Amino acid sequence: MSENSIVASVLLLIIVGASYQGFRNAAFFDKYSFQVDKILIGKDFQRLLTSGFLHIGWIHLAFNLIALYSFSLTVERLLGISMLTLIYFSSLMVGNLLALYFHRQHGDYTAVGASGAVSGVVYANIFLHPYGEIGFIFIPIGIPSWFFALAFVLLSIYGIQTQWGNIGHEAHLGGALTGGCITLALQPTLLQQYPLIILGILLPSITFLYWVIRKPEYLLVPNLWKKKAQMAAFGKRLNTAKTTLSTEEELNQLLEKISEQGLDSLTIQEKKQLDKLSQKK
Repeated sequence: MSENSIVASVLLLIIVGASYQGFRNAAFFDKYSFQVDKILIGKDFQRLLTSGFLHIGWIHLAFNLIALYSFSLTVERLLGISMLTLIYFSSLMVGNLLALYFHRQHGDYTAVGASGAVSGVVYANIFLHPYGEIGFIFIPIGIPSWFFALAFVLLSIYGIQTQWGNIGHEAHLGGALTGGCITLALQPTLLQQYPLIILGILLPSITFLYWVIRKPEYLLVPNLWKKKAQMAAFGKRLNTAKTTLSTEEELNQLLEKISEQGLDSLTIQEKKQLDKLSQKK
């Protein structure tokens, strides 16, 4: 085993072992998973850490393991074993703390996975090499690292606000920001080398977090974009209803005039309007 793979290899072994135990033992899974009520009311704060070593299934586990191994080796080689360890566990804890903050009123919220920690390692790697490329198995071309980082941030923000999917977007965002910020603290010259890219990645997240902390009611809207669409549709139906009501009122007025004064009392314009309104009815 090379020196540059020690942390990644140890973490992989621990994660696989703990996750496998969680797969086969429901009591073990329940004892160490991230559960809001157990943490806030039961003061079982170890779950902020232990939940990062559990997964909901083999696919979830494999995805995190592949991402961790793919991105950690470069970070460990450039920053060292101790700094990779710091980034991993700091990202895990901050990501879970952010999730706890967002879901503090959701007592039944449960989560597991190393995604927050892995996101921190991924962003450490990206900040070190923002002009690199990230490849995916089923995509024949690489995606620029900086583009992936920005898209990931925006998708996480959207996922948090809309509660999209059964995904811990809060942990992802918190972990990614932590990994990126620790890397900048260790290598401050990166901000001088890539100011536009790094600020472009960080500013949306910082702005979003500032906004929801100042205006927490923003998160009470399950889907802001969906709500806007629903309100627009409602407004359209309301305008249609108003138009229909106006048509009926105008028709009733003409019929009332005919009843009282006879058909000949209508003007040529009123007769044309009566014919028009009758066809609509």
